[in-house]
Amino acid sequence: MIMTNEFRIRTVDALSDATIRENFRGAMDFLRDKRSSVFQGTDLASLREQGAAIRKHVIGNMAELLEELEKNCLRNGMHVHWAEDAKQARTIIADIAHANDVKRVVKGKSMASEEIELNEHLESLDIECLETDMGEFIVQLDHEPPSHIIMPAIHKSKDQIAELFERELGEDTKQASVDDLIGIGRKALRGKFEHADMGVSGVNFAIADSGALCLVENEGNGRMCTSVPKVHVALMGIEKVLPSFNELPTLMSLLTGSATGQIITTYLNIISSPQKSGEFDGPEQMHLVLLDNGRSAMHADDVMQETLACIRCGACMNHCPVYTRIGGHAYGSTYPGPIGQVVTPQIESMESKGDLLDACSLNGACGEACPVNIELPKLIRALRSKQIEQKGLQRIVWKLWRVTYLNRATHFLLSSMLKTLGRLPLPRPKAWTSTRAFPKLAIRSFSDRMKERQNEH
Repeated sequence: MIMTNEFRIRTVDALSDATIRENFRGAMDFLRDKRSSVFQGTDLASLREQGAAIRKHVIGNMAELLEELEKNCLRNGMHVHWAEDAKQARTIIADIAHANDVKRVVKGKSMASEEIELNEHLESLDIECLETDMGEFIVQLDHEPPSHIIMPAIHKSKDQIAELFERELGEDTKQASVDDLIGIGRKALRGKFEHADMGVSGVNFAIADSGALCLVENEGNGRMCTSVPKVHVALMGIEKVLPSFNELPTLMSLLTGSATGQIITTYLNIISSPQKSGEFDGPEQMHLVLLDNGRSAMHADDVMQETLACIRCGACMNHCPVYTRIGGHAYGSTYPGPIGQVVTPQIESMESKGDLLDACSLNGACGEACPVNIELPKLIRALRSKQIEQKGLQRIVWKLWRVTYLNRATHFLLSSMLKTLGRLPLPRPKAWTSTRAFPKLAIRSFSDRMKERQNEH
């Protein structure tokens, strides 16, 4: 792997931390085993093909589906906003908060909100913004970003969380069990729901023909965020739209089974409108923010548009040998692991995040694990090709390599030179030899060996 200094430092630090390696090794093995168990007796290959076909249909008809979604959400009493990029999304949500004199925000789990750095923006405006998903609450309390898109605090052990709660919440956790720690976290969060002015959530899927939003969770905090405060803002990447409820069971099975090894999550919320006359709960206002932030550019690329099929289950991370060893924080991005290597350079630019593409051995495990059959290794290779095209020197080197190896005479000449140089005590590239043995050149080339075989016969 060839990495920039910043990425290399984070990676080396992670590999040097035995606790991180142990935590991730155990967690990844556990998640993979649960996923394998939940799909036993299921024709998973057929289910994946169905899921892939649904997502392919959505990508092919995304503009029409989004227009239909907007029309039906407006009909249901929601406000619909379109955000071209992260800055516009932050501004829209901040304007909603200011218009309603919001001082306190409670948030359900939302990777899109992490993507646009919503927490930091609201806090800069003196608006308290509290994560209510237990994993998100833990990392927020420790001033860290999530390290996994499904299990944000997966890098922490029970003892580390106990120490954190004792330090930050003033609780005695010396003899606390896992259930005790969850109870402590819930107690700290419970009063926040009641006094929050606005709730923010993500959207797992949005149903175009009904104008309904689907939110899956295991803790009930999402339901509290979307029903208790007087204002609910749902933030959704534009690729999350579905034509109808008919497609939901297939994708739900793939999402929950691949993400947490469950047949279905504890809570499946279908939200279709703000509070209606005669209802006792629900927000007075409901806003849907549709986030582009580079997704239209992905959609316009015939190869890279497959990125938009992702249902954010995290299975590719759980099966990735690189992610398992370095963890999520080493990537320095909202989306780590294989999907992060594909999404992040397209959202944040190849110049700033293209180095993530090198954290891949192209072993293919991520593609085999993806529940909707996204060919992640192919997409990584495609982005690597684009990266080379943008770097003049690398492009020239690879063109020279191609020309050399297409011509037998130049190939023979170069091979002869390399065999001679290989015997000399020349300095070796440190970026390679710091973690690998330098390859030894064969005394006889493959061509020479084949010629000898032909002569023998």
